[in-house]
Order: sequence, then C-alpha cells, then structure tokens
Amino acid sequence: MATIKTTYQGNLRTEAEHLQSGGTIITDAPTDNHGKGEAFSPTDLFAASYASCALTIIGIATQTHSFTIDGTVVETTKVMGDNPRRIVELIVHFKFPHNHYSDKEKRIIEGAIKGCPVGNSLSPELKITRTLSFG
Repeated sequence: MATIKTTYQGNLRTEAEHLQSGGTIITDAPTDNHGKGEAFSPTDLFAASYASCALTIIGIATQTHSFTIDGTVVETTKVMGDNPRRIVELIVHFKFPHNHYSDKEKRIIEGAIKGCPVGNSLSPELKITRTLSFG
C-alpha cells in the first residue's frame, strides 16, 4: 500500500509526494486545457504510468527467466476525446534493444505486458494499440 499526498499549488499546478520515499512530481494543466504545459499533465502521468508498469512487469519476468530488456524504450501517445474529456486511446510502441530474443523470450515479454496491473485496471472502453519491435 502506498500513500501519495497531492497539494494544489495554484495556477493549475499540483505537487504529488510519495510519502514512503519523499519523491515528488509536479503537474501542470496542458496547453489545450487552460494550462502552461510546463510539466507532465495528469493525463500524461496516466500514459507514463502504463508504460512504466509494463516495463517493470516485463523486467520482473525477465529476471525470473535470466535474460534482460535493459535499454528498452517505450513511446506512448495518448489520444484525448471529448464529451466527457478523457483519454480514448493509448498508442504504445515497445522498442527492445536487439533482435536476439528467442521465441520463448518474446512470449514471456508479451505475457508480462498482459500482466501489467495498470493495464488490468483500465476500462475496456480505453483502446490500447501496442506494437513491439526488436533490434
């Protein structure tokens, strides 16, 4: 269980503190929603949370099976919708650092992505478009 304390700083900015570690994150409203866009928006954090979660779960699986994904990059694009304003799609591209993964290792990676708790907490209405590239 984790507790995060979030404080409104004014001018559409918040600061969230992870109480266990003391780490902080600043958010700003995006420029298309009355903000300055000087930091991650809350919906940007949502997209980043999905990518970070997926990478973490893949990392756990690869440690268990004695191979690595070090250097993997995930590019996530969020698509916003209206009425109500919400994220309607995440376009997620996993870029693995080489193409020397065996078929079994690729299956482990793909299975781990499906085990991401953030992804499993999302509404089925949210479209997630995933691509994986190796090398």
